[in-house]
Amino acid sequence: MPRKIKSGLIQMSLALTEGEGTIDEIKEAMFRKHIPYVEEAGKLGVQILCLQEIFNTPYFCPGQDAEWYNSAESVPGPTVERMQEYARKYDMVIIVPVYEKEQAGLLYNTAAVIDAGGEYLGKYRKTHLPHTSGFWEKFFFRPGNLGYPVFNTKYAKIGVYICYDRHFPEGARALGLNGAEIVYNPSATVAGLSQYLWKLEQPAHAVANGYFMGCINRVGAEEPWKLGKFYGTSYFVDPRGKIFSEASEDNDELLIAEFDLDMIDEVRSTWQFFRDRRPDAYGKLIEP
Repeated sequence: MPRKIKSGLIQMSLALTEGEGTIDEIKEAMFRKHIPYVEEAGKLGVQILCLQEIFNTPYFCPGQDAEWYNSAESVPGPTVERMQEYARKYDMVIIVPVYEKEQAGLLYNTAAVIDAGGEYLGKYRKTHLPHTSGFWEKFFFRPGNLGYPVFNTKYAKIGVYICYDRHFPEGARALGLNGAEIVYNPSATVAGLSQYLWKLEQPAHAVANGYFMGCINRVGAEEPWKLGKFYGTSYFVDPRGKIFSEASEDNDELLIAEFDLDMIDEVRSTWQFFRDRRPDAYGKLIEP
């Protein structure tokens, strides 16, 4: 039997900008803006749904305003619990990227994974943090410390890599070695320096590791930070590196694609990258 999967990605612009509401009001407005898209995904039979990086707030990292520390929450916590309701309602896996507070002073850029049926499976914390050119993430986040977990959901074995992580092939390889069949990369990336890499690095990870990827980006400009335009273009890519479904650059959108996980075995039977790896020759890669 073919292992057909229907997956969805949601790219979204801000519901409220800073100054139009309190932090709690901004988070609530962004949550509510997503819900019709989550509901649509469920009604259309999406089995695995992924949201964008810190989906329920602006991408506040171009500034260094400590007030945004107050938007962090526990994981699992209130937002994850609300999303669990939709996972149960639609028997849908949901990946929920939020700003996590483990305790005072320990804050992470995190993605929670909820299984179909609503069970919280665990979380991934963003490992690589940029600190340059308006992406002042080390002011807000501590580097992730949970490694590269793979979650055995009802429909597939999935991993998560977050935004800037995509520039590092080591974690992408670790996810493949840990058994990921689909890797989701929720992101917040703007036009400019790295835009041409958006459709280069992640297809390369998919090829090198023989898995599917779902790549999500925000849309629109976010005031008052003036970082630039988030260019959307969320997409799915297969283990051969082919982008087979792609969203627009400008619109709030639910992108849905169907694909067959049996392609992984077919591709890996041809390109034997896991067989032909030489870990004994890579010692320099883990030296500081």
